[in-house]
Amino acid sequence: LDPAALAAGFQAGPANPLLAVEGRAALLNRLGEELERQGMTRPGDLFDRFVAAAETGTLRARHMLGEVLACFGGIWPSRLTLAGVALGDTWRHPLIAQGSVTAGLVPFHKLSQWLTYSLIEPLQWAGITVIDIDDLTGLPEYRNGGLFLDMSVIALKDEADAARAHEPGSTLVVEWRALTVALLDEIGGLIRKRLGRSREDLPLAKVLEGGTWAAGRRIAAERREGGGPPLTIVSDGTVF
Repeated sequence: LDPAALAAGFQAGPANPLLAVEGRAALLNRLGEELERQGMTRPGDLFDRFVAAAETGTLRARHMLGEVLACFGGIWPSRLTLAGVALGDTWRHPLIAQGSVTAGLVPFHKLSQWLTYSLIEPLQWAGITVIDIDDLTGLPEYRNGGLFLDMSVIALKDEADAARAHEPGSTLVVEWRALTVALLDEIGGLIRKRLGRSREDLPLAKVLEGGTWAAGRRIAAERREGGGPPLTIVSDGTVF
């Protein structure tokens, strides 16, 4: 699959742009290669693995994420590795876990977690109860993170950074994403308290879908033409 074929399939063009076509085409090609390496004929084979693991009719969300990472982790561009394993959406920050084997490593796995969240409802339709959903983190992406910047919950140390383009691995972006994860937990707790709901009734996934992501998108549209994020990120489509 080449970028031109992918763009044609999505009817992309000047009036209907598809960002990072090259990166997305490469990702799909790596998906095919990884499926072959895993002995899988299609991505849907993952469902059979979930069914086999749900012996009592229940499945933990963290097990789902583990399977997603094990089956599809190889599709992401290889940036950092640990013991020969590509770490995917994991980045370095100088202040994290100093002196340990994981010194400096900050794992996000945003797209893998997004996929895991998306699989929960279909599994529930199939009669499998997914538990411990809040073992997954909030999604550190530009809608959620943009909400905190746009609403001045957090602020740039240097205002000039708002006009610069930033690589996903920059210290600024890693800090922004890490703060987003932590603050989403705080928002989840505040919303549950106000509504009188438990974690089971209102897991973080629902707070993200109906709250922070939607609010971040709406506020971005109000503040900037085109509704883009408050920071410019140099992305190939495999992080954001």
